[in-house]
Amino acid sequence: MTHAQSKELGAARPAALPQRIVTNFGRWLQAMARAPRARLPQPRSGIIAMMALLLVAAVAAMFFVDTWASAWARQEPLWFREAFEWITVFGLSGWFLYPLGFILLYLAAMTSPGLPRVTQGVLAALTARCGFLFLAIALPGLFTTIVKRLIGRARPFVGGHDDPFLYAPFIWQPAYASMPSGHATNAAAAAIAFGAVWPRARPIMWLYAIIIMFSRIVVVAHHPSDVIAGAAVGVIGALTVRRYFAARCRVFSARDLRPYPGPSWRRLKAATRQIAGRL
Repeated sequence: MTHAQSKELGAARPAALPQRIVTNFGRWLQAMARAPRARLPQPRSGIIAMMALLLVAAVAAMFFVDTWASAWARQEPLWFREAFEWITVFGLSGWFLYPLGFILLYLAAMTSPGLPRVTQGVLAALTARCGFLFLAIALPGLFTTIVKRLIGRARPFVGGHDDPFLYAPFIWQPAYASMPSGHATNAAAAAIAFGAVWPRARPIMWLYAIIIMFSRIVVVAHHPSDVIAGAAVGVIGALTVRRYFAARCRVFSARDLRPYPGPSWRRLKAATRQIAGRL
């Protein structure tokens, strides 16, 4: 290959990159829109019972816990509340969605039919896992973002006093967007999603989720019932996305919903070398 040909090829690659990204995203969406390939087992009775318990707990908290919890939070020392003001920021979905979105964009740019089949398989496995994590966190969060504004429950600080039964439906204002808690939805969905792909991460992820949920009460941004409802949305949403992927035999087994083994470190290194050689 002459220098002129090499220069021409180098100029063509950036021009083809957006088309490759769009093409790969289109293929991924088509693959996920296909009909289920397998029948799934019925949800376990323990999961159904846990969801029912969360919903009952949210209703009970409105009557017996919410007012007390807000009064307790207001009496805590300033340094205690300020510490949780810093902690609660880590409940924003962007901490997960931005990195996952960037990884998906990178994989869309790098995936090419010209790569060896093994490398394509590694990239496909990574794409499926990152896609699951992204959707399992994003979709419950989107649901909560819309529903909480339609419900219109006032946050504990509205009006200078705590009234857990103050509602202004369809008002679409942040001060009246208390139930369910978006941070709790994000944290619970992330705990379920990451724990589903990497079961060993469950204790750490649920510790993170509990701290984030507690922080929303401490900073007087939510009632306990808001947090419980948000956790329920996050859990149900992430589990639903997992079943959707499993029904299409992606990431999870349709038989028992367990995750398929991911690419080994050896194959990841080999795929990285193959990609680097094409840059």
